[in-house]
Amino acid sequence: MGKQRAEAKAARPLLSKHEYLERLQPLQLELNELARWLQHTGQRLLVIVEGRDTAGKGGVIGAISADLNPRQCRIVALPAPTERERTQWVFQRWVPHLPAAGELVLFDRSWYNRAGVEPVMGFCTPAQTEAFLQQAPRFERLLVDDGILLAKYWLTVDQAQQEERFAERLADPLKRWKLSPVDVAARAKYAAYSKARDRMLEATHTKHAPWTLVDFNDQRRGRLHLIRNLLDRIPDRQVPEALIEFPPLATAPLRDKPAKPFKAI
Repeated sequence: MGKQRAEAKAARPLLSKHEYLERLQPLQLELNELARWLQHTGQRLLVIVEGRDTAGKGGVIGAISADLNPRQCRIVALPAPTERERTQWVFQRWVPHLPAAGELVLFDRSWYNRAGVEPVMGFCTPAQTEAFLQQAPRFERLLVDDGILLAKYWLTVDQAQQEERFAERLADPLKRWKLSPVDVAARAKYAAYSKARDRMLEATHTKHAPWTLVDFNDQRRGRLHLIRNLLDRIPDRQVPEALIEFPPLATAPLRDKPAKPFKAI
C-alpha cells in the first residue's frame, strides 16, 4: 500500500504556478493571523528548516515571511563560522538569534550543521558530532521548557531532482550565487548525507522537539504542505484585530515639494 502511494505521488504533475499562488493566498492570510496571535499573546515561535542543498529551504522561508512584518518575523541564515566561532560551543552563535516575545524566527539551517554538512565534509571530528547528538535533545528541551514553540522540518529531495536544480543554478546568472565549492563537492556525497541525516533524525527526534519530513521534489506543493502543517500546530489563533480609522484631512492635500530645488527623475 505504501509503495502504491509513493508511485502515485511520483506520477503527479508538478503544481503549476497559477494553482500554487491560488492556494498560497489563504495560507498567507492565516500566517498574518498567526503573527497577530504571537504579538497578542507574547509567545515565541522558532522554525528550523533543514535539508540538502537545493531542497528549497530559502523558497519556503520566503513564502512564510513574504507578507509578514519584518520587525516581527526574522530570517536567520548565518554564514560559515569564523575561526573564533569554530572554537565555541556549537549552539553558542545561534542563541542570540532566538525569538523574543511576539516574534517568529526562521532558521535557514541551524545548529544541525554539526550533524550533516560538517561531519560529511570533514569540518568537525567524529567526537564533536557525537557530543552534538547527545546535547541537542537536551538543549532543545531547555528551549521548549522555557516556553519557545519549536518546529523542525527536514525537506527531502531525490538526487535526480537535486542534479536538475544544481544545473539550473549553474545556467542562471541570478542563481549562481547559490553555488559554492561545498555544493560541488557535496554532489558526490548524496549517500553519505543520507546516512548522516538518518543518524541525526534517530538521535534528535524527540517527543518535545519532533522532526517533520516534507517531500520537496515538487517545491511548490512542499511549501503549501509545510505552511499548512505549521499553522495547524496552533489551531486556536483568533485574537481581536485592532480597527484603524482614517479621518478626513482637515486641509486640502499638499504637494510633496522640497523647499529647495533638487534634481528629480
